Amino acid sequence: MSKFGELINARIPVLIDFYTDWSEPSVSMHPVIRDVAAALGDKAKVIKIDVDKNKELADALRIKGLPTLMIYKEGQMVWRQSGELDANTIISLVQEQV
Repeated sequence: MSKFGELINARIPVLIDFYTDWSEPSVSMHPVIRDVAAALGDKAKVIKIDVDKNKELADALRIKGLPTLMIYKEGQMVWRQSGELDANTIISLVQEQV
């Protein structure tokens, strides 16, 4: 959990994709998240977290639906949504925080 605190305390926005490999919507978001990361470059961090390997964190953040996307800025959650989104929507949401 302390590593998570270090991750989200960046000055740039941090997009986190909480997923599992057995969730079809999560798997279908993989290429979308890759495109988002490529488009944002060094303007934001993009991190994928497998909820099966990070149950304690997923429970603490009350992750229920998958995928769940969150944007953090300087340690504060500024946006959160469960479900699939297209790359352009995600990019726009992150760019609002830059």
